[in-house]
Amino acid sequence: MREAPNYTNAALIMGLVNLLWIFGLVWSLWGLPVVLLLAAGLNALIDRAGRGA
Repeated sequence: MREAPNYTNAALIMGLVNLLWIFGLVWSLWGLPVVLLLAAGLNALIDRAGRGA
């Protein structure tokens, strides 16, 4: 049996692409302060997940 392909880089790139268009949509609808708050919230969630909480 062969190893499964490693799709980590493709998944990370597509995640970045999706994050960028979502931030662009939010920016066009509600402005930059909302995007900054959303980014700070996502950063806090990622930090919390990284600590195992």
